[in-house]
Amino acid sequence: MVDVGGKAETERVAVAEGELVMAPATLSALRAGRTPKGDPLLVAQVAGIQGAKRTSDLIPLCHPLPLSSVDVVLEPDDALPGIRARATARVVARTGVEMEALTAVAVALLTAYDMLKAVDRGMELRGVRLVRKEGGRSGTWVAAPGAEHEETANGRQE
Repeated sequence: MVDVGGKAETERVAVAEGELVMAPATLSALRAGRTPKGDPLLVAQVAGIQGAKRTSDLIPLCHPLPLSSVDVVLEPDDALPGIRARATARVVARTGVEMEALTAVAVALLTAYDMLKAVDRGMELRGVRLVRKEGGRSGTWVAAPGAEHEETANGRQE
């Protein structure tokens, strides 16, 4: 683990996003409430929050953080077709909260997959990425729109 003992505690925020692409019929079943395991969006939201809280148990060398909040939003999107997920994690700490936001999105989408796999095994997780982080020594970082991981919107690389 990296020694963060000399760093100042600051408020840190991270936002991550991702999507679960599925067949149009699967999205229709989801919207109509015809899914065998219950409401995938509600269960995936809770799973994403729980995933953020357990990040240090899942990711080796990741610091355990006293999260002050985690918000996970899942929305059906006909344009995919599928589900878009967005997680915002907040903490006052000596290290960032990016991994918690990313884990929240990944766990939420994996949970939705699990709940819908009886309907559609061909679903695909896509685009899980950090879109914004605030706080700490490096300040604010924002991903360039549509960029996968090269240059950031504010011109810096991290």
